[in-house]
Amino acid sequence: MSQILPQYLMLPGPTPLPQAVLQALSGPMINHRGPEFAELFREIEAGLKWVFQTQHRVLMLTGSGTTGMEAALTNLFSPGDKVLALSNGSFGERFGQMAEIYGLEVERLAYEWGEIVSPQALSARLEADTQKQIKAVLVVHNETSAGVLNPLRELSEIISRHGALSIVDAISSLTSTPVQMDEWQLDVVLGASQKGLMVPPGLAFVALSPKAWVAHRSAELPRFSLDFSVTLEYAEQGWTPWTPPISIFHGLRVALAMMREEGLEAIQARHLLLRNTAREGLEQLGLRLMIENPDHASCSVTPVYPPEGLSADLIRSHLHQHYNMVLGGGQRKLTGQIFRIGHLGYQFQPTIWAVLQALEAALSQLQKS
Repeated sequence: MSQILPQYLMLPGPTPLPQAVLQALSGPMINHRGPEFAELFREIEAGLKWVFQTQHRVLMLTGSGTTGMEAALTNLFSPGDKVLALSNGSFGERFGQMAEIYGLEVERLAYEWGEIVSPQALSARLEADTQKQIKAVLVVHNETSAGVLNPLRELSEIISRHGALSIVDAISSLTSTPVQMDEWQLDVVLGASQKGLMVPPGLAFVALSPKAWVAHRSAELPRFSLDFSVTLEYAEQGWTPWTPPISIFHGLRVALAMMREEGLEAIQARHLLLRNTAREGLEQLGLRLMIENPDHASCSVTPVYPPEGLSADLIRSHLHQHYNMVLGGGQRKLTGQIFRIGHLGYQFQPTIWAVLQALEAALSQLQKS
């Protein structure tokens, strides 16, 4: 595809970057042990606390969202600890697999991909755990592989009553969907830079409650570069323990300022509008949505089945080749079965309209060929 046409990056991450962020990313390298970086660090942490809706420290780690997931496991548990992994998609499965690799005992509450996690089932399982063997519950708030949004507030209330830690992958729900860390009594909330925060990949964020810090102090799993205690020690000076991606810090400062100007509730309302616009448009094209109940549908990505006789990947390829539009494909067992329209971060309604119009043309062209 000619680069004359702008690219429509319609993924649930990485997401498009505002022009102001792109310009900020070209800022100069600075001393990551100096006062200028410390000022930048503290400004960003204050912004992240606003995004996470917390008064607790938000640790910044170099890496992807998966880095944050791994860090939570290595910093909060000892070998043989039992966790309950809630799984209704690829990332829920991955979280459980990671825990097993680190020697934890993993029990799963698993669902078909695209079904929400049942609060009733979680409540029954935790009530049966009278010996309090389950140390934590691993929750994916917004399961992007299936485009399903789990009822985090209800789940967190159930987990709090039991006393286990709630460890929440909010990587693709932060900014697009309400996440109230303190009000909902969440213990660990994970985020990443390349999703709703409108900057490139490279930073993972981990916010921890006092209860999570207590668990950390007795955890015995090995860690080095992801050690929360070391990260906190340096954060108190306005630094990171290891060389940080300075350019991303420059961009994140600008992105957070843009988000504060728009307002968190307005950002969430915009994402709800994008979700509804995509869903209504796809249904008007006669396509079947993977998540039928709108109350369970993600505000970050909408998965859809192709019409009979057409491959999901062929549709994606056609849109890329002829319109320079990049849509997400199905992951793991959904490979080739669905395509996904991302509407996360720096996205607006006219872009969704353009994608729907191009999709209508693509379906017509492919069905004639």
